[in-house]
Amino acid sequence: MIESDVQKIVDQAITSRRSIRAFLPTPVARNDIEAILGVAARAPSGTNAQPWKVYVLTGDSKQRLTDSLMPVFLDPAQAAQHREEYPYYPEKWVPPYVDRRRKVGWDLYALLELTRDDKQGMRAQHARNYRFFDAPVGLIFTIDRVLERGSLIDYGMFLANIMIAARARGLDTCPQAAFTHFHRIIREQLDMPEQEMVVCGMSLGYADESRIENSLVSEREPVAGFTKFLD
Repeated sequence: MIESDVQKIVDQAITSRRSIRAFLPTPVARNDIEAILGVAARAPSGTNAQPWKVYVLTGDSKQRLTDSLMPVFLDPAQAAQHREEYPYYPEKWVPPYVDRRRKVGWDLYALLELTRDDKQGMRAQHARNYRFFDAPVGLIFTIDRVLERGSLIDYGMFLANIMIAARARGLDTCPQAAFTHFHRIIREQLDMPEQEMVVCGMSLGYADESRIENSLVSEREPVAGFTKFLD
C-alpha cells in the first residue's frame, strides 16, 4: 500500500466519524471490540501511565444498567439528587462556545421535528442516552482518582482512537458525557471500586442509516479560525 492510500484511509476514518444516535440491533463481535480497544491503547500517555479502564456492556448487563438509570432520569425529583463528579461543561457559557452548542442542539431537534416548547420531547430524546441509543454495545470509561487532570488529556486521545478504530471496521460510536451525572448508580450496577471515577460512556455498533437523526453532520471551524502561524 502506497503512502497516499494510507493517508486516504486514515483521513476517511477520522472525517467520517459522527455521533450516531440510533443504532441497528446487529451484534458486534467480541473479537472486534477487543481489537478496537487494543489499537486504541496505543494512545500516548504521560510516563506511559495508561489511565484508562473500560467496562464493556452487552445483553443483560447493558439492559440492567438502562433499567436502573431510566426511571431516575425521567423523575426530576430523583434526578436532582444526582450530579457529576467533575465539571465537563462550564458553569457559564460564552461565545463562541454557546453559539456552537445551541446550533448543534437545534439542528438535531429540527431533524426530529422537536420545537422549542416541546420540553417533554427533548427530555425523551435525552433519555435515549441511557439506552445507549439502542446500540448493542455500551462502554463505560473510568479513571483512578489518584490521577490528575493531565491524565484526562491522555484519556481523550484513547477515546478518539476508539472512535477512529471503530470507523475503520465499519462501526459507529457516540461518546456520552450524560452518564457522569449518575455515577453512583453506575458504580453499584457495575460493582466499581470507590477508587474509580466515571469519565464518560460510549455507544458502539452499526448506524441505522434510515433514522433521520443520523443525517446530522455538525459544523467545524475552518483551520484559519483556530490557528495562528508564526514565522
